[in-house]
Amino acid sequence: MNLRYLTYAMALFSATAVLAHQGVNNPVVKARMDAMGSIAENMKTLGQMAKGETRFDSGLAKQAALEIAEHAAVTPTLFEANETDPKSEARSEIWMEFEDFTAKALELEMIALELSKSISSKEDLGPAMQSLGGNCKSCHSIYRN
Repeated sequence: MNLRYLTYAMALFSATAVLAHQGVNNPVVKARMDAMGSIAENMKTLGQMAKGETRFDSGLAKQAALEIAEHAAVTPTLFEANETDPKSEARSEIWMEFEDFTAKALELEMIALELSKSISSKEDLGPAMQSLGGNCKSCHSIYRN
């Protein structure tokens, strides 16, 4: 997966997430969207460093990965209730295949947690973004509108 493509896709997702959160009436759906938006914002932080748009900061990169892990860890809990909202981007497949959905969230948590300990240079960001982005894509392609 091309790092530039992944970074652009995450930036687009982040901008779309901000707009999508407006007018959400269901607080359960809003909490989910906020968590996913936080993951996207942290991916954006890593992507900007990877592209050289911002200065590489090992501490900030590790913190971004840790925050991704923390949000991924609570993702299954946020989606336990099959609730919806007209603005929701969650597909019904989440609840039909909840075990797989949960496994993908926990895989993201493990990937991000490992990266939160291992990112030490700008060169580490490309592989990190590919690993994180591949996991995000594997879930979004099935479970997100």
